[in-house]
Amino acid sequence: MNKISIGQSELMASQISLGIMRMNALSVEEAKTVIETAISEGIDHFDHADIYGKGASETIFGQAFKKLGISRDSVILQTKTGIVPGIMYDFSKEHIIQSVEESLTRLQTDYVDTLLLHRPDALIEPEEVAEAFDELEKSGKVRTFGVSNHNPLQIELLKKFVNQPLIINQLQLSLTHTPMIDAGLNVNRTEAGSVLHEGQLIDYSRINDMTIQPWSPFQSGNGKKGLFFDHPDYLELNKVVNEMAKEKGVAREAIAIAWLLRHPAKMQPIVGTMNPDRIKAITKTTEISLSREEWYKLYLSGGKMLP
Repeated sequence: MNKISIGQSELMASQISLGIMRMNALSVEEAKTVIETAISEGIDHFDHADIYGKGASETIFGQAFKKLGISRDSVILQTKTGIVPGIMYDFSKEHIIQSVEESLTRLQTDYVDTLLLHRPDALIEPEEVAEAFDELEKSGKVRTFGVSNHNPLQIELLKKFVNQPLIINQLQLSLTHTPMIDAGLNVNRTEAGSVLHEGQLIDYSRINDMTIQPWSPFQSGNGKKGLFFDHPDYLELNKVVNEMAKEKGVAREAIAIAWLLRHPAKMQPIVGTMNPDRIKAITKTTEISLSREEWYKLYLSGGKMLP
């Protein structure tokens, strides 16, 4: 497994991160197997959030990790805060600090390597965020900071007040959810893809040395439910993915991740499978590479057109 630098930080992490959202459905023993498999395959970065499984995903991970007896410093733990499910988003100093304290307890650790603000809070007071970040950094409970699902101006507003670099933006991106790609290709045109829904996030992230972490890399796009694998609305995409997987001797999941890794923005995809065999299959993606032609072939087979 290759390693990449994460944003403007000293963190070096695996090219692929394991998302822990679904770990609440596992027993501690099952979770141990998942974590152990990920680490043996070279994954040392684990993505959490305070709301995953209503906190149970962090709890089970913490219990399983402790039982494995692995050095805390050998892995990178990332968590997110700011969502009060079904009620509001909350970037208040009080909520951020309390959320981190609770995550640390559940994870059974003294610190997290990275804290992300999960989704933009319409009532954000960036001065409060800055105070929370300073306090968490000074206490050693959080080492680095970033955001999730934020656009460039929201990031710029935060940067005006916070003292720490924002090293990550976690964003939805897959072969069937490509607004960040579409907008960059359809410049000064009338097609729907030319609308800057996301404010040129890829270019902004590259200019500002922020690592993009694509989430839901296998999910269907445009509001469709389920995975795009075998989805009736993506027959051509599945044909191309399956042919390419067979040709390269890897699983179809590896092709979908290879498409993300081929982009020069040096992204770090988040994969959320809790299946050890699928983890092994996905990590094979770092053993292959896609040509420019193959990358565009996959993009176009998802129903896109070049201007």
